[in-house]
Amino acid sequence: MAEYFAPTQTIALNNALAFEASIPCPCGCVYHDDGTGIFVLRGKTNNCFARYQVTFNGNVEIPTGGALTPVALAISVNGEARPYSTAVYTPAAVETLGNLTSTAIVTVPKGCCFSVSVRYVDATAADAAVVPTPSISVENGNLTITRIS
Repeated sequence: MAEYFAPTQTIALNNALAFEASIPCPCGCVYHDDGTGIFVLRGKTNNCFARYQVTFNGNVEIPTGGALTPVALAISVNGEARPYSTAVYTPAAVETLGNLTSTAIVTVPKGCCFSVSVRYVDATAADAAVVPTPSISVENGNLTITRIS
């Protein structure tokens, strides 16, 4: 299991959160440069695939000056957000923290590598009249990556 901490940061729409390692991967299955938001999961296995559980948990808010719109984070694999991993928080006011938790199972074929990130995504894509806030703040975020098979 590897754990990464997301220091307090402001993140723009469609961008990834940056993380620092608190417990890096001991077996070399997860590669990450501190201060970046991209993780590389390796299909390093004797089986046909390696399976990982990727879980993000953190507090989010809309900073002063932002519009009150839903805030969504999703786990992205190879640059594409997994729809089932999207977690949405609708704040009552700006500068009101809310907690989001998102989980995805990522299966990496033997000998391959997939990139994974946690991204601020548009929660209002179905409603073209609502424009998402251009940036949000994230506090006390953490990402856990566990190889489950």
